[in-house]
Amino acid sequence: MRILGLDPSLSSTGWGIVDVEHNRLHYVADGFIKTDPKLPLPERLTLIHNTLAQVIETYKPDEAAIEQVFLNDNPQSTIKLGMARGVVILAPALYHIPVTEYEPNLVKKAVVGVGRAEKSQVEMMVKVLLPGCKPKNNDASDALALAITHNSFRKKVA
Repeated sequence: MRILGLDPSLSSTGWGIVDVEHNRLHYVADGFIKTDPKLPLPERLTLIHNTLAQVIETYKPDEAAIEQVFLNDNPQSTIKLGMARGVVILAPALYHIPVTEYEPNLVKKAVVGVGRAEKSQVEMMVKVLLPGCKPKNNDASDALALAITHNSFRKKVA
């Protein structure tokens, strides 16, 4: 089983790939998609979609996990995050890959053991749970944490 974790953002979408073999986790790859805030919104969304399509075609995940959206104080930021999130959900869906959503606190609790963990704690535990893993940035480590969480909570097929 190969799981794609996705941490959506308009500025830097994180992605991470984890293999599960006999319930053991193996790090495969991670990265992030940085977009230029000076580019028009449609170009930024296209970049996210096209890059995720390349990741999916390269690594061929079986399932995907994405972080549920949270609300910002700024309505414009919330709308833009929602657009990016829509693109991030669409990419695996176009490849008929099931996508499951997880709340940020559940991800932190699953990986660190505490629902209010700091990003640095999540990254440290990702490195512990995936030996040899050196996430490219916080967005990539969050995406790997989502993949780890999905392995813990997905419906196991006998």
